[in-house]
Amino acid sequence: VQLQASGGGLVQPGGSLRLSCAASGRTFSSYAMGWFRQVPGKERETVAVINWSGSSTYYADSVKGRFTTSRDRAKNTVYLQMNSLKPEDTAVYYCAAANSRWVDQNPENYSYWGQGTQVTVSS
Repeated sequence: VQLQASGGGLVQPGGSLRLSCAASGRTFSSYAMGWFRQVPGKERETVAVINWSGSSTYYADSVKGRFTTSRDRAKNTVYLQMNSLKPEDTAVYYCAAANSRWVDQNPENYSYWGQGTQVTVSS
């Protein structure tokens, strides 16, 4: 079972990136999927979560209105569209599969994690 996050990189403030998280080894179409980020020395932050059907989402206040998560259940892939990026968005971003179908902000309720992709916002 593997979650592969990709799409990170270096972008200027105000720019955009689209992260993808592809699952292999099993289907996660029946589970909520989350995006998290972590900066060294700080706690992991829940960025966005989407429920199993895509009908319900959660966003951290810090990204609301700028980030959008979506999923393609047929492709077993989840996306995080990040617009109007700020330097404070710099972090390693992780995708993870929840243990249930429903939106859950608690990273302890996620059993499968991707390897992380670095996002750096800098001029």
